[in-house]
Amino acid sequence: MAGQREFYYRRLHSLLGVVPIGIFLVQHLIVNHFAVYGEESFNKAAGFMGGLPFVLLLEIFVIYLPILFHAVLGVYIVFVTRNNKRSYGYLRNWLFYLQRFTGIVTLIFIVWHVWETRIQIGMGNVDLNYSLMEGILTNPIMFWFYVIGVLSTTFHFANGLWSFLVTWGITQSPKSQKISTYATLILFLGISYLGIRTLITFAYGV
Repeated sequence: MAGQREFYYRRLHSLLGVVPIGIFLVQHLIVNHFAVYGEESFNKAAGFMGGLPFVLLLEIFVIYLPILFHAVLGVYIVFVTRNNKRSYGYLRNWLFYLQRFTGIVTLIFIVWHVWETRIQIGMGNVDLNYSLMEGILTNPIMFWFYVIGVLSTTFHFANGLWSFLVTWGITQSPKSQKISTYATLILFLGISYLGIRTLITFAYGV
């Protein structure tokens, strides 16, 4: 019974990491990347997202609650799961460890990012615009904190997508798992570029 319950926990955990959390992450990075095209472009894109109908309910039920549930399940899995060196090779086992580590880093980063953006906006202390992120990221310490946070988050999603494909029986053969390893690596590089390029624009205006 316990083994069956853990099986369903893993499936739910992997599903939440892709839908809706992973989809939101990619969308968030794309919207933020409008900063590269100028302050006005970013403000329009951010304003459009912030002005969606029932935006608070969407944030709570599509973003915050799934992230919280995913985080709680992730911590549980970290404590009950052991690395299976017989099933996977050296690289995959290192990626397994990195998945755990980046999960913790990503959680810390998300909590801080939400606190100094969404919560501060909700409290009326700041406005949702280009100047908000520019003010945060022109601080060198915060810039590097965000770089680490973004890379941790994008890796955790991309590598987690590999696990999702295995967990849901989509990639079962060694060949398909090898192909998905390269595909998720390309995905990691692509969305990381979006995130880091945006941070550089906010911090240095280039």
